[in-house]
Order: sequence, then structure tokens, then C-alpha cells
Amino acid sequence: MSAMSADVSDGRCGRMVSGHTGGGFVGAFTSEWTKLWTIRTPYVCLLVGLIVTAIFTFYYGSIARINDKPIQPVGNASASSVILTQFALVILAMTMVTSEYSTSSMRTSLLWVPVRLRVQLAKALLSALVGFVTAVGWAVLGIALAWGPFQGHASFELSKVVYQTVAMGVYSALVCVMTVGVSFALRTAAGSVAMIFFVISALPSMLVGLGARCCWPSTSTCRKPWVVISCWVMAKPHSRMS
Repeated sequence: MSAMSADVSDGRCGRMVSGHTGGGFVGAFTSEWTKLWTIRTPYVCLLVGLIVTAIFTFYYGSIARINDKPIQPVGNASASSVILTQFALVILAMTMVTSEYSTSSMRTSLLWVPVRLRVQLAKALLSALVGFVTAVGWAVLGIALAWGPFQGHASFELSKVVYQTVAMGVYSALVCVMTVGVSFALRTAAGSVAMIFFVISALPSMLVGLGARCCWPSTSTCRKPWVVISCWVMAKPHSRMS
């Protein structure tokens, strides 16, 4: 009887060991994808970013027309909106990490995928993918909404529009990856938001204040520090003032 039980036990263990292959990185990525879209935060962040993009770009085009600004690429409206909409993506990417630490569900994630680096890479890749696709969608929407209010004060050049749209996507993807990394390091929402805000908002303003001036691409006129990030997203500057 004991020999039979041992055989049955050994057989079960053998089946468990031989049948356990794991999902690898694809399984980890799929798991993160499922967890992301089963909570409300991503949908709220995407909706807020969409609304802010629509309002900002319409306002940008209207102000350019009212103030009789020189003709500029129509994509400047969407590129400038990144200054605000990037924080919606920051919250989305941060939630992927800090929400699990705050509820202790990170332990479950690491039990599912025991390799910590694989979990981190899966979250980073997912955040980059969502950030890129979302930013490109917001850019296209912003260009479409800003074209009407500009009323002749903007130019549409396909190559320039594609460049600005892709640049917005790449920038947003990098911001999301950085947010995931900072969130893993700090593990708290408050600390992560403070650090990311300092890096992408306060630090550029400080650098501009120290003498690294940023010029508006279409007018070569130095503007306020908050446009330092959008200057990279927009077209190449015609000149830089010392």
C-alpha cells in the first residue's frame, strides 16, 4: 500500500515538474497588460489627457489667430500640449507599480513571475507602448482640432507633422519608462510624483534659468522656460540666442 502511494506521489510530482514550463517574458507582459486594463485609473488618465489635448490645442490655435502670430507648423499646438498631458501618462505608468506596492499585490506578481527583472521589463515595455500609442493619438487629434482655429496662421507640411507626431510618441514613451523605473525605486506614489515632476518640469526650468535658453522654432524668439521640453518635440530651431 505504501509502495503504491509512493508511486502515485512520484507520478504527480513528475507531471507537475514536467508540465510546468511558465509563460516567460510573453506571459509576464500579458499578465501586466491584463492587470493594467482591469482598473479604472488608465481609462481616467487617457480621458483626461484627451480632454486636455482638445482644449489646449483649440485654445492655442485661437490665440495664434487673435494675436496675429507668424505662420508656424500646425503640429506646434499638439507639441505644446505635451507639457500638460505628459502628467496623465506619468500617473498611468506610476500606478502600474505603486498600486501593487501599496496593496502588497507585488508579492503575488513576483510569485507568478519569480524573476524580478522580467517583471520590471514587462512593466517598462507596456508603459512605453501605451505612452507611444497614446501620445501619437493625442497628437493627431490636436492637429485636427487646431487647424480650424489657426485660420491661415499655421502651415501643414506632411513631413513636419509626421516628425512632430513621432517625436511626441517617443518622448512620452521615454517618460513612461522613466516613471516605471522611479516608481520601482521609491515604491510610493507621492515620492514618485515628486521626483518625476522635478526631472521633467522643475529641472528644465532651472537649467533655463542658469542660461540655457530655449527659442521658439518658428519665430526665433526666446520664450518662457516651460517650453524647453516642447522645443525638442517641435521643429528644429532656426537660431539660438546666447
